[in-house]
Amino acid sequence: MSKKASALNLTVIIRRFSSEDTAREYLDKLRWPDGPYCPHCGGMEVYRLTAKPESKKPGRKGLLKCKYCRKQFTVTVGSIFEASHIPLSKWLQAIYLLCSSKKGMSAHQLHRMLGITYKSAWFLCHRIRYAMQQPAMLEKLSGIIEADETYIGGKRKAGEWKKSGFEGAPTGHMAPVVALVQRGGKVRAFPMERVTAENLHAALKENVDKSARIMTDEAKAYRGIDAHFASHETVNHSKKEYARGDVTTNAAEGFFGLLKRGVNGIYHHWSKKHLHRYVSEFEFRYNGRMISDGDRTELAIAGFEGKRLKYRD
Repeated sequence: MSKKASALNLTVIIRRFSSEDTAREYLDKLRWPDGPYCPHCGGMEVYRLTAKPESKKPGRKGLLKCKYCRKQFTVTVGSIFEASHIPLSKWLQAIYLLCSSKKGMSAHQLHRMLGITYKSAWFLCHRIRYAMQQPAMLEKLSGIIEADETYIGGKRKAGEWKKSGFEGAPTGHMAPVVALVQRGGKVRAFPMERVTAENLHAALKENVDKSARIMTDEAKAYRGIDAHFASHETVNHSKKEYARGDVTTNAAEGFFGLLKRGVNGIYHHWSKKHLHRYVSEFEFRYNGRMISDGDRTELAIAGFEGKRLKYRD
């Protein structure tokens, strides 16, 4: 079979993983390429349990048991799939749809397409976003770094502004999101409780290498950042200046464009409580923009281990 024919897409997922057995076998190989181990104690000596034909209480399919701690488990234990009653085949379809939709996909749309309740679809989406969440960066961003911030949550109204390091910053129901974009590379985006000089400087120092060139707009909160990096260059948006040579924040603005089209056109509202998960979703897709939808889906599925999220959380 050619690489193009075997590439992961929605048709392939529906055909290959139409049964729970094939979907579970796929996750088995993805989680344990060198053989299963116990998620409870890490023991390598495990064996599969098979139900006797005369048994009135057959065990779950794919059930394993550890020889050391004697606990039973399946491939879904200790993952985003744990304790879910949604078939694994539908899980894989949902992951593909979220990974391949540039501006995301609402829980209402998934609930209609997959034939599950809205509550189940909403929780499923948040667990997938949790799997998409990237671990702490092993290497800092380098080269040319564009830093910018935006506000999510509603229209600015009179009285919603207060003086800060910027000309003014919205308060109340609006939530700030900061993005650090490596020119031609990855983005690191996260909500911030308050956008202040102290918080911005700390975020830049934590995520960006000292050798980087920092590019921002003219906001006062960025002043003094050149003391920590190779240089700090700005564009003056208030004077309609958006690029001066290679000095621009257009890549960061482009990321925010995707983020805002997602919230305005697809999701319509993000609460502050769950904002970080939605931002992780858009960050994941942006960082995987150079690979195919299928590869991006497999990358998201590979992040399912060790990320159990309960509804009350």
